[in-house]
Amino acid sequence: MDQLSAMRSFVRVVEAGTFTRAADLLDLPKPTVTKQIQQLEAHLRAKLLNRTTRRVTVTMDGAAYYERALRVLGDIDELDSSMALSQARPGGRLRVDCSASLAVEVIIPALPAFHARYPDIQLDLGLSDRPADLLAENLDCAVRAGEIQDQSLIARKIGEMYLVTCATPGYIARHGKPQHPTDLEKDHFIVGYRVAGTSRAMPFTYVDQKEAIEVRGNYIASLNEGSGYVAAALAGLGIIQVPTFMVQEHIAAGRFVPLLTSWCSAPKPLHIVYPPNRHLSNKVRVFVDWLAELFAKDDLIQRKTTLKILGREVCPAA
Repeated sequence: MDQLSAMRSFVRVVEAGTFTRAADLLDLPKPTVTKQIQQLEAHLRAKLLNRTTRRVTVTMDGAAYYERALRVLGDIDELDSSMALSQARPGGRLRVDCSASLAVEVIIPALPAFHARYPDIQLDLGLSDRPADLLAENLDCAVRAGEIQDQSLIARKIGEMYLVTCATPGYIARHGKPQHPTDLEKDHFIVGYRVAGTSRAMPFTYVDQKEAIEVRGNYIASLNEGSGYVAAALAGLGIIQVPTFMVQEHIAAGRFVPLLTSWCSAPKPLHIVYPPNRHLSNKVRVFVDWLAELFAKDDLIQRKTTLKILGREVCPAA
């Protein structure tokens, strides 16, 4: 028995919850993973997992072994990484989760430069507005906008996104322009944006020199994905509040008109997050540093671009 390989399979089964899912994440046949766990249990003379037709749960012995195995595997990965730092350049598969809009508009166009700098890294990008389960999906890291709700994750702030409120000329012709954020709750429709996997709608947020306001308007449609959110507004279904990079071209072409330009929205922080039990490998480290560098200089997400669109010199929220 290859005990190290069996330990890795056991940890993945615990995190994934099923042998089938663990085998997929490990790129191994399911019978191989099953045999490894059986051999590990025989070696330890302890039952580590309770198996049902739908899910696998951990026994008390299995839970204790899982915690120790994580530490052992983390130490091994750290040792391997420290040797790699002094020898080979970063390489291997890097699994990253990110919102589709941010990836399509900002990250993917810059990837040729990343590949030129780190040609041995193979990037697997998962694109969704749904917050991914980093452990269960075997992800190395994820790019998240807004405050991090899962305090079990380690987060590094790598930038900020600035928001603009806008609607189509056709919508404005029918409903007029709101003069104050609270107008959005009276005579207007917004396009709702729901947090993926929930029914919770995100409020529009505004600040000026005196006050901060959250508004939740009436909507005809709500969505849980960024490109669909913008498409609904382009169809004239309502007003949106959206990161500047997603609508800059539409505004320049006259398809959207900025609204409430005397108000600003507090910028949304951008973080890269990773599980605390995963060593920050060299390939993850260089990707994080590259993203921070990209966001620091990319005009699409910069404060100055938002202020130019709003026709303002200053913004009290920034």
